[in-house]
Amino acid sequence: MHKQGLIKLLALLFSMGLIAAACGGSDGDTGTAAEETEQEETTETTEAEEVAEAGEEAEGDVDTEVEETEGERAYGGSIAVGLEAEAVGLRPWEDTCSSPCYNMMITIYDKLVEQTVTGEYEGWLFESIEPNEDFTSWVGTLRSGVTFHNGVELTAQTIADMFVVQQTGAASAGAISSSNLADVQATGDLEVTYTLSQANSAFPAFLARAPMGMVFDPAAATEDPDGYANAPIGTGPFQIESRDLDNETVVVRNESYWGTDPEGNQLPFLDSISFRPIPDENTRLDALLSGTVNAMQTLRQGTIRDARTARDDGADITLLEFQGNNTGGGHFNVLVPPFDDVRVRNGLVHLNPQDQVIEALGGTGISLPATQWFSPDSPWYSEKVAEAWPKFDFNRGVELITEYINDPERSDGKAVGEPISFEQSCPPDPTLIAATQVIIEVYEQTGGLIEAEVTNYDQQTHINYALGAENGFVGEHGAHCWRWGSENDPSADVGPFLAPPTAEIAEAAGIPGVVSPLNFANWFNPDAFGASVAATQTDDFAERYALYESIGMLVAQETPIWFSGHTATAIGTDSNILGLNGWHLPSGSLGIGFPAAEGRWHEVWLG
Repeated sequence: MHKQGLIKLLALLFSMGLIAAACGGSDGDTGTAAEETEQEETTETTEAEEVAEAGEEAEGDVDTEVEETEGERAYGGSIAVGLEAEAVGLRPWEDTCSSPCYNMMITIYDKLVEQTVTGEYEGWLFESIEPNEDFTSWVGTLRSGVTFHNGVELTAQTIADMFVVQQTGAASAGAISSSNLADVQATGDLEVTYTLSQANSAFPAFLARAPMGMVFDPAAATEDPDGYANAPIGTGPFQIESRDLDNETVVVRNESYWGTDPEGNQLPFLDSISFRPIPDENTRLDALLSGTVNAMQTLRQGTIRDARTARDDGADITLLEFQGNNTGGGHFNVLVPPFDDVRVRNGLVHLNPQDQVIEALGGTGISLPATQWFSPDSPWYSEKVAEAWPKFDFNRGVELITEYINDPERSDGKAVGEPISFEQSCPPDPTLIAATQVIIEVYEQTGGLIEAEVTNYDQQTHINYALGAENGFVGEHGAHCWRWGSENDPSADVGPFLAPPTAEIAEAAGIPGVVSPLNFANWFNPDAFGASVAATQTDDFAERYALYESIGMLVAQETPIWFSGHTATAIGTDSNILGLNGWHLPSGSLGIGFPAAEGRWHEVWLG
């Protein structure tokens, strides 16, 4: 089992994953009793409890141990990797990137910073990065001799020119705001100076993810930003050969790659990798078992369960499993009725039978119910938050929804007594559909208090749906299935989900211009946002822990999000694919592995 320990950030920081949520309003109303007879209430409660008690206790952490891979390295060969979805685009600054996208982009782009197996941040393209005493300035030194796929040399000016593009990027602008980054200057041929508007002790964590950390050719990106989405140029171990959307993206070996493994062998070993989007989970697993692909990634417990069964029945495959801080669930759009009222949000969370949802997802025996962004084995996990989370309570849920419905000033403008209605959007994965149906069945037991329309869109459309409207997704739908989770420092994930979602909200809060399009729930709470800022102004773990715990308590009170369970993820491969579980940083340190089914393919070889 790979437990995430306390992490130093360049001997200063602790950095573990976190998921992201947003914050907002305040209202802890208790509600009134549901207008039902005692007999009806008892019957419905019993039925709902039967739904909620179906799950069994999970094994908990299922992480595969990250370890050095034995065997003689060999050059050559090609592999095909099945992904759960197509990437929206391959521009780090512009395109929101999830697990499938990261598998592709990390072959094309190098990052400035990476994480070791213990979670420390070390330089990748940076040889080093150091702060001043108050964490308002960070100086990074780039490696020499690195070139882009088009032959352009990487210099400090490249990073400064990237910043100009990143400032207006759909993905990077929010990260820049959350990181407090104000300016980037080339202060030497290979020296980059980051100037922050205020302290950020965890700043390198932002350079370990795509929006700010993946290095692209700014000149080419500026010249043809739309074309760059499908013909990206990076410094990574592979370069793009072809991209046939919704069919296949092929990357080939970068013969001029700068990186070597700990034995001095030039990387990468493989000649090419073909990434193929296969949205259906059963089809993707079947493709691995039949040899149509040589590897596949999944973030579905049901697929992991089926892959384990196939392996135990003799299939010649390797499963690299990781749970960590990855959680499933969703978020409410708190700027549209009825989700602008905390009674509705709390009521629906109380009507969420987590154990049965986990069973429908195929996670019984694999996943535990979640109460926060952190896994129980994370140093950021809080028992206090776990106790505060509104767990399944049918009567309480009905009571809160009924109080809202009978309020003459209810925010949705409907007449007193009319049911609440909303759209709940989820990708069309069969396990997600089954899990959503479990929740809908509980809604139906409330005696007509809730009318929920379930819609299903492919993952790319689903992501665009959450990002497509101006200022987040203020508008069309109200409840949105989502995944939360990262092994990154909390500040890199929490900040963007806590910052103001609109310019108007930022102006009213006295922080004009601080707007995050990644605040998917559109929930803003000044106390939560203030705590997230304060947590970046110290490197003292106890102080930071208390601040993130306070944010977790506000989320538990205001419930802009809901949780199903901690989500296991996995990469399955043919048994002759080696090196994915034992890659290294340039320093020789063992890398973090494959969190959230994001593979690092630069040291993979065929055995």
